Amino acid sequence: MAAEFLPGNRLTLLNSGGDYFPALLAAIGEAQTEIYLESYIFADDEIGHEVASALCQAAERGVLVNVTVDGFGARNFAADFLPMLTSAGVRAMYYRPEIGRFHLKRHRLRRLHRKLVVIDARIAFVGGINIISDDNAPPELRPHYDYAVRIEGPTLAQVHHAVRRMWEIVSWANFKRRFRHTPINAPCCTIAGEQTAAFLIRDNIRHRNDILNAYLDAIEQAQSEILIANAYFMPGVRFGRALYAAAQRGVRITVLLQGKTDHQLLRYATQALYAAALRAGIRIFEYEKSFMHAKVAVIDGTWATVGSSNIDPFSLLLAKEANLVVRDALFGSELRNSLKQAIAEGAHELQAEDLSRQPWHSRLLRWLAYGMVRAMVGIAGYGQRHWHSHDVKPEGR
Repeated sequence: MAAEFLPGNRLTLLNSGGDYFPALLAAIGEAQTEIYLESYIFADDEIGHEVASALCQAAERGVLVNVTVDGFGARNFAADFLPMLTSAGVRAMYYRPEIGRFHLKRHRLRRLHRKLVVIDARIAFVGGINIISDDNAPPELRPHYDYAVRIEGPTLAQVHHAVRRMWEIVSWANFKRRFRHTPINAPCCTIAGEQTAAFLIRDNIRHRNDILNAYLDAIEQAQSEILIANAYFMPGVRFGRALYAAAQRGVRITVLLQGKTDHQLLRYATQALYAAALRAGIRIFEYEKSFMHAKVAVIDGTWATVGSSNIDPFSLLLAKEANLVVRDALFGSELRNSLKQAIAEGAHELQAEDLSRQPWHSRLLRWLAYGMVRAMVGIAGYGQRHWHSHDVKPEGR
């Protein structure tokens, strides 16, 4: 479905947990009627306990608090937080709880990767930041680098509908009949600012390609610059063709990727694509200052997106995701300047000669990683229809 852009929003860009968690905790502390919170990870650390405590306090003063976490990403949630939350009156559920260690069936790969909060149908938060401390990582990966957006205005209605719908689906799946009876609070859609935005989700039915298509439309219309920062970047054929076409018509393309990672296989697979991208004139930077978890982009300074969706087959084809897309020069400029600063302060640019100096076994390792990732997508049932990267080939092929 095409994105429905609504004017009249007030959007606040939040850089990493240092901006996000104070804003989130303040909003929870002011909640009066309802809170919906979705997170892939809900960590047993300082931030996790601060957020859990704030949710408990809200429930104890009569706020209806609904929490949904992913059954794999937050698999220890039941032991770490559930007794505390339920005793305070918080309603909490898993999306697809894990019941075993090995899951090859494709439906087990579909995870709730969204990071959404809606408070009093009045304020929403959308982005890529889990409920986890920026310093919850090995020393060399600290702090997490990521983004979220605080939303007020008409676009809030789209976010509110999405979280309510997810709550209903998970309630049915978990046989929580009493959780389905939730009062409907009309979202506050009054004009709050001057910014235009649309909220997009990815699921397996009506909105399967909404986030992907939004990227493609913006890339195909790009005239001067494309700046992408993405934690896990392995574009398929449509995305790859769009980027290469933009580069051929003279658009400056910069991609900021992880230099330090928690998923080495996917990083190696991504590196197999570097040589072809560099030949096309695409600049590639690896962020080495800390762990980059961002999933954002700015195109021509006026189109921007912030969300949970990586540009890889698992996000674009399998996981449930959520992104905010913004058409606003001020917001685009703020995000662009933040990314440029991150590149200047913590990133290393890859050069073609860097790749040519790699030994043959290193190139082979990356080719094998690329093949393994494609095979994993094939196991998920999408390899033939959605993931033939004919125009985005690994080096050495």
